Amino acid sequence: MEYLSAHWLDITTTVLGILYIWLEYRAHIALWVVGIIMPAMDIYLYWSHGLYGDAGMAVYYTLAAIYGYAVWKFGKKKNQAEGMQLPITHFPRRLVVPTAVCFLAAWALTYYVLVTWTNSTVPVLDSFTNALSFVGLWALARKYVEQWAFWIVVDAVSAILYVQKGIPFKAGLYSLYVVIAVLGWRKWKMMSKSQPV
Repeated sequence: MEYLSAHWLDITTTVLGILYIWLEYRAHIALWVVGIIMPAMDIYLYWSHGLYGDAGMAVYYTLAAIYGYAVWKFGKKKNQAEGMQLPITHFPRRLVVPTAVCFLAAWALTYYVLVTWTNSTVPVLDSFTNALSFVGLWALARKYVEQWAFWIVVDAVSAILYVQKGIPFKAGLYSLYVVIAVLGWRKWKMMSKSQPV
């Protein structure tokens, strides 16, 4: 009972995380509602374990979930039929270089913040996962199939970090996320073929 009491927040956000990834796998808009609640709780969880980059990223996730909901509800893509929901499509090649530049800039900036203003013991990996999450969440909001590739890498690295930082339930969740991300990539790929743009 003492163990559960000490890890209640980790457990709660893990349960919400499972719900979130299931909704994402199904490409259901409700994922964004969970995407507002879960990271808001994660802010305290990560900060209390010295994962300052992840705590900052949880703030971003909370705000980005509002953006993601708005894009899925009201957004449009080129050649999208009137009245049709935002379709799942492939990542445009023209966005590869700008996305890579944004990722590298976010990684450098987050690293700088962590080493300058925090006592983070894992600034390279913490800033890496946060920068890649930044572009991954944007790609998810735009419903690109390849967003799953970003999450496979983020989730694998995060699982290792959370084990090192003593957040076992979250580490297990992110390990599960890797498996679901692989399955999600395959599912979204099939879904993109069956959707007219």
